[in-house]
Amino acid sequence: MDNLLAQVTGTKRVVLYSPQDALHLYLSGDKSEFVRAKRYECVLEPGDLLFIPALWFHNTLALQFGVGVNIFWRHLPADSYDKKDPYGNKDPVAATRALQALERALHTLDELPAEYRDFYGRRMIQRIHAVGKNFQ
Repeated sequence: MDNLLAQVTGTKRVVLYSPQDALHLYLSGDKSEFVRAKRYECVLEPGDLLFIPALWFHNTLALQFGVGVNIFWRHLPADSYDKKDPYGNKDPVAATRALQALERALHTLDELPAEYRDFYGRRMIQRIHAVGKNFQ
């Protein structure tokens, strides 16, 4: 979800990465490590506000004891979100289903000999690239 971070007291370092750099980040659960992604960094002081758009990877580190307040809001239809995820940390429901379908498809390709897996895997990649071009 979109997020407005308000620093009330103390200071906090915030590092952000654009969703366009997702392929340059290693994802492990809900944590990420950057590789070649463009890093945006700032230090929030008391009274500062930072808008963090949905899909932006971010990490915060308190530089001194403080209080920060996050305000999250949804911009997709309510049924797009996992009802057990009040902070929007999980993927939208449709994206979760799509990723699960991809995992099942890849697992199914494992039933084929290597040269067939390669051929059909490349066809899947072409299809995904074609879909991605529709969004650019």
